[in-house]
Amino acid sequence: MYVAVKGGERAIEASWRLLDQARRGDTRVPELSVAQIREQMRLAVARVMTEGSVYDEELAALAIKQAAGDLVEAIFLLRAYRTTLPRFGYTLPVETEQMAVQRRISATFKDVPGGQVLGATYDYTQRLLDFALLAQGNDDSDIESNALPHPHRSAPGEAEPMPRVVTLLDKEGLIEQETPSSEAAEPGDLSREPLAFPADRTVRLQNLARGDEGFLLAMGYATQRGYAHSHPFAGEIRFGSVSVEMVLDELGEAVEIGEIELTECQMINQFAGSKDVPPAFTQGYGLAFGHAERKAMAMALVDRALRAEELGETLASPTQDIEFMLSHSDNVEASGFVQHLKLPHYVDFQAELELVRRLRAQHERGDMPTGEAA
Repeated sequence: MYVAVKGGERAIEASWRLLDQARRGDTRVPELSVAQIREQMRLAVARVMTEGSVYDEELAALAIKQAAGDLVEAIFLLRAYRTTLPRFGYTLPVETEQMAVQRRISATFKDVPGGQVLGATYDYTQRLLDFALLAQGNDDSDIESNALPHPHRSAPGEAEPMPRVVTLLDKEGLIEQETPSSEAAEPGDLSREPLAFPADRTVRLQNLARGDEGFLLAMGYATQRGYAHSHPFAGEIRFGSVSVEMVLDELGEAVEIGEIELTECQMINQFAGSKDVPPAFTQGYGLAFGHAERKAMAMALVDRALRAEELGETLASPTQDIEFMLSHSDNVEASGFVQHLKLPHYVDFQAELELVRRLRAQHERGDMPTGEAA
């Protein structure tokens, strides 16, 4: 038994060495630095931060490098690191309406207060491979790191806050009012408490924010194809930086402790109303770290679908099933459950093997009880 254990340890250590070599690749090619990943793979960094529940661009870039570009593995790494961090307290809710906007569009109104701000986006590109990028070398030594402004960060005072598009509907009372109530229960914290049902909207939004972008994208797409009572409009999508404030006990007042970049999406959906509520528009909401429009939009679509019961709509699709959606959206949970199949299951399989052999022998003798094969 001792020999087998030692042999397994040596095999695992050898696997680690092979992993390091595979991650590095051809040593004749310059190694990709964490700083390069952070600055040039910002969309991947944003996803890892959002689903890893940690806003730290450097750590997210490090996780991507360590995981050799496997974003789900990088998210797992970042979440695992998060569990080791001390908690100092909670910040105040961020005021996204005061966002220093770098990109802001609406598909519901052409002319919106503050105007449409296209910003940096792939939306208007032709999706053709740019072979000129192959010719770009690594000789950037003559360019000073601070010579050019960061393309995705505004200088202080450069960007002005813009009012929300939904305020245009608010004036006529055509959209539901989503205002915090002093009587509302304290929101749960999924980073400290396990998911439990029934789950209110605050918990659902946390779960969706941490949820796998691919899963949410597929489910959001399904809601548009008829697997929910959904006819959405992109009321507003905005990306920019917001201040983060925290109340310090020593001072007894809120202090700005930093600034983060966020993507926010408000989807507008038609609502037929009920006996007590007149027809109006309802909302789905999405929020993600960094520049992550696809994630925020998919999140908003799913959020609205999960509100079916509270709005008195018929539950007719898995996209409206809270337990189904929340339990299967987390890629760390899903990855672990799928990949555990790679672990040894020798005893279990031998039991299954013996059972199949016994059933086959009974079948050949013709004495197999009815229904036993099922």
